[in-house]
Amino acid sequence: MPDTIPILYRDEAMLIVEKPSGLLTVPGRGPEKKDCLINRLLKPYPNARIVHRLDQATSGLVIIALSHPAQKALGQLFENRAIEKSYEAIVDGHIEKDTGKIELPLICDWPNRPRQMVDRENGKSALTHFEVISRDDKLAQTRVALHPFTGRSHQLRVHMLAIGHVILGDTLYANGDALNASERLLLHARELRFQHPLTGETLDIQSPAPF
Repeated sequence: MPDTIPILYRDEAMLIVEKPSGLLTVPGRGPEKKDCLINRLLKPYPNARIVHRLDQATSGLVIIALSHPAQKALGQLFENRAIEKSYEAIVDGHIEKDTGKIELPLICDWPNRPRQMVDRENGKSALTHFEVISRDDKLAQTRVALHPFTGRSHQLRVHMLAIGHVILGDTLYANGDALNASERLLLHARELRFQHPLTGETLDIQSPAPF
């Protein structure tokens, strides 16, 4: 995995970078988990601050604040759901509907953490909209755009599993052919669209899926 992190947008307030699959966003426990996105960025950008995270297995766009005021302002945008996020995934099987929504509450599956699960009684509300991009009849797979309205842990992975279309290469939720179909999780954060909290400019940053 290359040490250089691609930077797709930069100004005095923030960076928007492209995290590779397999790299932690923030450090985990133990010296072997010290290498991560933020630690790599702190070398050239000592004021870099985390605003949000992607799962280690997920690739794609991450916003990094470059000051405390910017971190606070960007955090409020996420809290107010004012940032439109779009992901791309390849899932097992054919999704029959071209578009739709998945509205299933999620909770941590404590005996099997970090896995999450659907819990209609105790889970936190979670909403995902989806749009089929293409279907592969030969491989029985679907390429799909996913638009999370909420930002629960593993939301897209568990929602797709819940409707019978697990994301390929998912070491937590897939098994058999769906697990072995890819060496990495086929989930990529491909677009962020929002108003710059300091300038008011509309930003629409895109990153094509690398699969």
